[in-house]
Parts: sequence; structure tokens; C-alpha cells
Amino acid sequence: MTSSAHAADDGTVAGIDAAPVTAWLAERVELSPPLSFELITGGHSNLTYWVADSEGRRWVLRRPPLAHLLASAHDMVREHRILAALEPTPVPTPPVVGLCTDADVNGADFYVTGFVDGTVLRSVADAELLTPEARGELSRQLVEVQATIHDTDLETTGLDTLGRPNDYVARQIHVWRRQFNAMTSRDLPIIERVHDMLVASIPPQTEATLVHGDYRLDNCLSRHDGELAAVLDWEISTLGDPLADFGFSLGYWVEPGDGFNPLGHDATTAEGFWTREQLANEYAALTGRDVSAMQWFFAFASWRLACILEGVHARYVGGAIPDIPPEVHEFPDGIVALAERAESVLADL
Repeated sequence: MTSSAHAADDGTVAGIDAAPVTAWLAERVELSPPLSFELITGGHSNLTYWVADSEGRRWVLRRPPLAHLLASAHDMVREHRILAALEPTPVPTPPVVGLCTDADVNGADFYVTGFVDGTVLRSVADAELLTPEARGELSRQLVEVQATIHDTDLETTGLDTLGRPNDYVARQIHVWRRQFNAMTSRDLPIIERVHDMLVASIPPQTEATLVHGDYRLDNCLSRHDGELAAVLDWEISTLGDPLADFGFSLGYWVEPGDGFNPLGHDATTAEGFWTREQLANEYAALTGRDVSAMQWFFAFASWRLACILEGVHARYVGGAIPDIPPEVHEFPDGIVALAERAESVLADL
């Protein structure tokens, strides 16, 4: 996993008040001070840090961005609740250590999990750590784990009250259009055009399940044999339409010849990774769900990702996340390309 310490000359790390965080963690786990903190790069929303003690024990700490927050986002309490609920289920997640809601400790809510050994795959170079056969196995496991997420027993886990189960897509369209308008400083009529096309053609929702909301290769930890070790970044998980959630995953999946790369991540173009069609066929086979409307959900996912990335770009420009990855400079053009892809797919349906 690529990372950078981002430490100031005095050894401090942005977003971490080392002494009180150390004291808080020492009440929950065995550790040997001092702790070191390392900001993990690659995320575009909440901040995630590796934490290590002097004997090499490791944990992971997650907190909101430093500034430029949207009121409905970055809820550490909610994300901690989801991880704790999923810990006894077959869904692979990091083990929960604890949640802190005392702002005196670190200025904002945060939670800590155990460290899970694995790699985040973003580039072809990352993907080449795996053989083509392992990439195929990882493709299969990605679908299998997402199907397992959608099969989570909501009552047993206590997640049946996580969100409103009905009209998921309509509410998502409303939320992301509002978020786009709250964050953008540009005039992009295509966002409104696609919004209207989507609203006029929403497929009926037939069930509600747990949905991750941001399920993609680089929100998972993978091992070199193709095993999916853990699913990360549950901040927008809720109850909703599993077909929409699977469509979101397809919206992130880049194939050779796509022509553009919304996140700047090209790992899935490496030999051995499945195509979007193969992923959809496997999901249908595993779940028995009808994926005949998946092109609509793919268009919706593309438009939604355009809205999300406009907000991500605004947060980086506003200083909410310390370092700006190179791909962020490509977001403005990519956002337009995503909206154009959504419009083209919808026009062909």
C-alpha cells in the first residue's frame, strides 16, 4: 500500500494529536509508546492513518477531513457501527478496536481498527504483483464478496435501521445532485440533463439490502494469491437497491479501450481481470438477480461518480485533504467525460 508520512519538521502529522490519541489507545490495547502515525495516501475523503508502536504492533486510525466538510458526510460513529456489526459475518472487514467521540482527544471523532495485511491495487504496476490467474480469482472474489454484503442478515446484525430502504435510487439522485450544486463552482448543464433523464426512467426497486455504496477494487485489501482480505471505506454504506450498488462497482471498473479513466486508476486493465460483462454475469449467477437493467445502473453510476468527484476536487482545492494526488488535476475533464458517458448510454436504451 502506497503511503507517505506527511510529517512536519517537528514530527507531527496533520490530523493527529499524538499524546492524547496514544493515551486513548493505551486504554484499549497493549502498546509500547511512542506511537508513529503515517497518513495513507490514495483516499479522496476521510483520512486514514497507519499507527505503529515501538515494538512494531500496527493499527489503523480513521478520521474526517481537516476542513471543507459536508454536513451529511464523514460520520465516524456510523462507519464504526457498520464495521462492528459486520465483524461476526462472512464479510471480510478489519477488526474494530474502538470509537472516540470526545473532541478533546483529537479534535474530531475517530475510530481505530486492527491492521489487515494486504495491498490496495490502483495501477497496472500494482496489479502486476499478482499473476493473471490471481487477477481472475480476485475478480471472482470481488463479485462474491459484494453478493455476500447484499446477503447480510439485517436484523441479526442490527443494521435494519441503518437507513431508509425504499426509493434508494431516487434519493441517491436527489442527494448527489444537491451535493454537486453545494460544491461546484462551474456551470455544467450536462449534469442537469442527465439528472432529468435518470429521474424519468428509474427502474422499479424490488428489494432492499445492505449496500456498500463505494465498492471498488481500491477500497479493498488484496493478497498476491487473489484473496480479498478486507473491504474498507464504509462511510456511505446504507440500505438500498443491490442492483444500483453493483452498478456503482461497474462504473468504477476500467477496461482497456474505455478511452478515459475517471479516477486515474488503471489496475483493472491488466491481463486477467474480468470485463464488466463477466462481472455482471457472475453476479447474476451467484444471486439470481435480474441484471437486464444494468446498463441503466451503469449510466446512473457514471453520473453519480461525476457528482462525487466534483466534490472531491473541491475538497482538495479547499485544503481539506493535505496532499493532492496527481490524478485530481484530471478530475474536471473526467467529470465531464463521465456525464457524457451516462448521457450516451441512456440515449441508447
